[in-house]
Amino acid sequence: MMMKLAGALLLMFLVVHGVECQLQVGFYSGSCGLAEFVVKTAVRQAFINDRGVAAGLLRMHFHDCFVRGCDGSVLIDSTSSNTAEKDSPPNNPSLRGFEVIDAAKSRLEGICGGVVSCADILAFAARDSVELSGRLGYDVPSGRRDGTTSLSSEASSNLPPPTSNVGQLTQIFANKGLSQAEMVTLSGGHTIGRSHCSSVAPRLYNFNGTAAYATALKQQCPQGNSNANLVVPMDAISPAVLDEGYYVDVFSNRGMFTSDQTLMTNAATAAQVGQNAGNRMLWSAKFAAAMVKMGQIGVLTGSSGEIRANCRVVNS
Repeated sequence: MMMKLAGALLLMFLVVHGVECQLQVGFYSGSCGLAEFVVKTAVRQAFINDRGVAAGLLRMHFHDCFVRGCDGSVLIDSTSSNTAEKDSPPNNPSLRGFEVIDAAKSRLEGICGGVVSCADILAFAARDSVELSGRLGYDVPSGRRDGTTSLSSEASSNLPPPTSNVGQLTQIFANKGLSQAEMVTLSGGHTIGRSHCSSVAPRLYNFNGTAAYATALKQQCPQGNSNANLVVPMDAISPAVLDEGYYVDVFSNRGMFTSDQTLMTNAATAAQVGQNAGNRMLWSAKFAAAMVKMGQIGVLTGSSGEIRANCRVVNS
C-alpha cells in the first residue's frame, strides 16, 4: 500500500511538473542496462556490514544537490591547490559512504566504461538507501552528468547549519526551488543516522527543560568535550529505520538540532510535523516525491559536464 501511494504521488508530480532537464527513468536501459542493479548491489553489501551507511548516502546526495546542483561534486577529492566540498566543515568528518560509490563506479566502468555518471550513481544509491532502511522504493530519473568544480567555500555557504531557524531553512530551500512543505518533508531524513556531538551541543546546552532524554544526551556529549568523532544516534529508538520517528521526536520536544525543533515554532510547519508523526504512509509518499524533485536541482545534461572515470577525480 505504501509503495502504491508513493508511486501515485510521484506520478502526479511528474505529470504536473514534467521530468525536467532531460532526465528520464530508465536512462541507461540501452547503454548500460545493469547500472541500477550494480549500484543497488553495492549499497546492499555495504548495508549488511553497516546499516548506518544508508544515512550517510542519503545525506551525501542532499549535500551534493544543494551545492552546484546534483552533479557529483561532493565526491571530488581535495588537491594541494584546492579544498573540495567533502573537506568543508559541514561535510568533514560527518559525510560517509564514499567507498560505496567507489565500489559501484569501479564495477560499472568494467561493464560499460564511460557511460554512467557519478552523480547518477549517488542518486541511485540514495534511493536504494531509502528502500533498505524504510521499505520505500521509487523510480529515479537519470541522465545527470558530472561537474568539474568542487569548492569547500560553496558547501559552507549553501548547506543549512544545524543552528538554522525555520525562516532561514525556508529561504535556503526556496533558493533551491523547494517549498516550505518539502523542507519539512525532507527533514524527516534525520530519522536515520548519527550526529556529531559538536552539532548537537548548541541546542543541548541551551535546553531549559529537565527532560530525561536531554540528560542522557549530556552524558553522551559532555560539555566542552574535544573529541571531534564523538557521535549520538539521531533517533534513539530506531536509528537505522526510516520512519515517522523524527516527527514524533520533534513533536515531543526531542528534536536533535535547533534546525529540527524550530519546525514547531511556525504554525504551518508545526501542523505538518503533527500530520507526519501520525501518518507514516503519507509522509513516505511525500518523501519519495520530494527526493525526486531535489534530485533534479541544477543538473548537468547533454554535453554539459563530463562522465568521470573516477568519481574522486575530474577527468584530465
